[in-house]
Amino acid sequence: MKILGMVILGGLLSVALYACATQPKEAAFNHSEDFGDGEFKNEKQFRMSEAGTVVKILWRYLTEKRVDAKPADPIPVQPLASEQLVAENQTGVAIYRLGHSSLLLAAEGEFWLIDPVFSERASPVNWAGPKRFHKTPLTLEQLPEIKGVLISHDHYDHLDKKTIAFLKAKVESFVVPLGVGNHLRAWGVSDGRIHELDWWDSISVGQLELTATPSQHFSGRGLNDRNKTLWASWVIQARGKKIYFSGDSGYFAGFKEIGERLGPFDLTIMENGAYNENWPMVHMTPEETFQAHQDLEGKAMLPVHNGTFDLAMHPWYEPLERLNALAYAKGVPMITPEMGQRVSLDNLQVAEGNRWWRGEETRLVSVEAGMELKQSL
Repeated sequence: MKILGMVILGGLLSVALYACATQPKEAAFNHSEDFGDGEFKNEKQFRMSEAGTVVKILWRYLTEKRVDAKPADPIPVQPLASEQLVAENQTGVAIYRLGHSSLLLAAEGEFWLIDPVFSERASPVNWAGPKRFHKTPLTLEQLPEIKGVLISHDHYDHLDKKTIAFLKAKVESFVVPLGVGNHLRAWGVSDGRIHELDWWDSISVGQLELTATPSQHFSGRGLNDRNKTLWASWVIQARGKKIYFSGDSGYFAGFKEIGERLGPFDLTIMENGAYNENWPMVHMTPEETFQAHQDLEGKAMLPVHNGTFDLAMHPWYEPLERLNALAYAKGVPMITPEMGQRVSLDNLQVAEGNRWWRGEETRLVSVEAGMELKQSL
């Protein structure tokens, strides 16, 4: 039965990816040092997984016995409303985690969405693919007026067509890496609203100064558009506060360079989840995430890319637990707000030590008691 399921799912996903992927038009990116031979490149080149490895991953996903792939208890979510958000964010800088890597940033009364995904699934179709563990703290219709949208790269768990289609005429600015604007134009976003940046380019919009910085990843929404758009991390500056958002990345020397050139950071928002030995170059283990935070000269760290979708083989809570153990042992502030909880950049401690992922059914041993998982992970 599992074998049959694998064949069917593999076939469906292949068809879906071919049929539903947006195909970016070839653009003139010759001015970019990161573009060559028709595709964008990492600072350090590496070979991506071949088709045979993809089959092995799918086989493991469908046949291996999983440990806690999904939460046994409901994920805590604090509901949000537009009126509430406007009232509590007239001044200052604050962050709300919406799920996975999606964030709402408030800066002096202006609101930005970062990698917003409001769809039920991180998938090219609404009937298959990774499904949410929890609802978003608010719906698209409940959002306050949004000044801008910031995108790290074009994968489905970071760039959501349904969300962009809703926001296309309501948002002043979409700030994206080179080439990602082609997706937005295809979905009806007017060219004048789109700002495409290369690594180390900067732009000021409203209260924010945004700088696209390198990451080590890849791009593509189908089977024949690999690396046709750029991927990036972002440095966000507002009212004297400095935030780093990693997007998706494997561990690389670029973190230290970003820290030296643009750090230190009041808060690093770091990818922490969906890692696996089959793709070590494009996602970090928790230990690598911790090292990257230190390379960036970060003061406090907020882990994302976890808690919403099942995207790898590890238990859903493992990324948070392993990173929490490191942060506790090294005395590094780890900010872990519940979905929808307000985190002020002036009072980060409000969400420090909030281990919301620990439920009665997770079978975890306290970090303070032993800093180990009961399961052999």
